[in-house]
Amino acid sequence: MTPKHCFLGFLISFFPTGVVETQSAHECLKPQRVHFQSRNFHNILHWQPGRACTSTSGIYFVQYKTYGQRQWKNKEDCWGILEFFCDLTNETSDIQEPYYGRVRTTSAGTHSGWTMTQRFTPWWETKIDPPVMNITQVNGSLLVILHAPNLPYRDQKGKNVSIENYYELVYRVFIINNSLEKEQKVYEGAGRIVEIGALAPHSGYCVVAEMYQPMLDRRSQRSEERCVELP
Repeated sequence: MTPKHCFLGFLISFFPTGVVETQSAHECLKPQRVHFQSRNFHNILHWQPGRACTSTSGIYFVQYKTYGQRQWKNKEDCWGILEFFCDLTNETSDIQEPYYGRVRTTSAGTHSGWTMTQRFTPWWETKIDPPVMNITQVNGSLLVILHAPNLPYRDQKGKNVSIENYYELVYRVFIINNSLEKEQKVYEGAGRIVEIGALAPHSGYCVVAEMYQPMLDRRSQRSEERCVELP
């Protein structure tokens, strides 16, 4: 008998069949595709059930930590849950710090191992929604007021913190002449109040806006079109 076969025989004799089956069950229960999804600094941990779990057969336990820390912390609101997500916004509020999350499953008395995310840094990875627009007709012109999306943070006075506290933002505004089906960029800059003039009377126009983050070379999706008919 070769040394290789002797070693395999030793493993089989040393680890009973039940142990091998349990180890296999542990792997099949492990949550899959554990990752953060972040929008406007709302940082949500998501995952999918392991291969051995149906959608309702397991319960999940979530932990998190900051990069460099040795000790993991339990997320109490996500300790023994049925959902496939966990809100870690408050636990990841230092947006320039990198974080990790991890998830394990328990099903029918068997515990899986932990599945960990890749490193997650909110400042770098969050997706920013488009600006909200208010449009008013003023003497044949359109006055467009832009609002950045709300963040989950508040200052010491209880007021919402602006995303402009964290990024340099450039607003872009486009107007579409409905009769010509022609789009034109009418503004690009840091201001949030834009007046659009030189418009034809008795015509329909639609306005759309987006935000650009120069430091990250990243732009938001476009806002929904807001349309008006000029008298």
